[in-house]
Amino acid sequence: MTKQYYSNGKLLITGEYLVLDGAQSLAVPTLYGQSLSVKENEDTLLTWKSLDEKGKPWFESIYSLEGFSDVSKISVSDEASTISGILKKILLEARKLNPSFLSDSQGYEVTTALNFPREWGLGSSSTLINNIAQWAQIDAYALLWNAFSGSGYDIACAQNNSPIIYQLKNNGPNVQSVTFNPPFKNDLYFVHLNQKQNSRDGIAQYRKKDFNTFSSISQINSITQRILTCTRLSQFDKLIKKHEAIVSEILGMPTVKERLFPDYKGAIKSLGAWGGDFILATGNKTTPDYFKEKGYTTVIPYVKMVK
Repeated sequence: MTKQYYSNGKLLITGEYLVLDGAQSLAVPTLYGQSLSVKENEDTLLTWKSLDEKGKPWFESIYSLEGFSDVSKISVSDEASTISGILKKILLEARKLNPSFLSDSQGYEVTTALNFPREWGLGSSSTLINNIAQWAQIDAYALLWNAFSGSGYDIACAQNNSPIIYQLKNNGPNVQSVTFNPPFKNDLYFVHLNQKQNSRDGIAQYRKKDFNTFSSISQINSITQRILTCTRLSQFDKLIKKHEAIVSEILGMPTVKERLFPDYKGAIKSLGAWGGDFILATGNKTTPDYFKEKGYTTVIPYVKMVK
């Protein structure tokens, strides 16, 4: 018997960093995501294999079911050791939330499969956490927050098939499905910055900043709501420029446009942690050529990225 699970990837359009403090944030699930399949066997071990978007294994290990200790007995790289430790932590927290999870004498073969490159930063961790939560029949937000940290918007994207407004209220997730289908969507592009940003590092830097949280959140909430009803590209450009200016002042960092693309004619916005992963650019049919000439070859139209 094989069980199958799937979770959507994520992009945070508005509210980066401030979502942690209760800002209303527009987030979109992506057409890309990760699957997890579970096959029972008789060997009383947990055999794990993770496949990349080309179907090639990028991580493999074998665990005991008692305490999820690694019993694969093969030499591993530092990266593989780190990944194994993270996976063990997730599994242990899942068992705390559901003590019967993987507690029988059955063995299991698990295969995860991404359909996007890991370095894209679309949620290889959040999709894994949500898939494991489905498998263990537990709350995915509880699993995220018990094992790590974060706002949880990525879990909401994993579980929803339309754009959402995500907000933390009373230390819990508030998720509202919304319509975001602007008439100028064909003028929106996602550009990968050729590097992956560690969200935890970005959050740590944000937490050190001293600023008027209430005022900043109010401004971001207003921008988020106006973006939802925006019908003109010129208006959208102004809103995301204002959003960039607010976060730039909080972080004490230049915007991505100031830093990398000062000659670009359209508007550019960071998505999620500043400094890596994808940015959102407004433009026209020549937009991909501009970025590709500068060495940024992964340029994806909005309609080929967002559910």
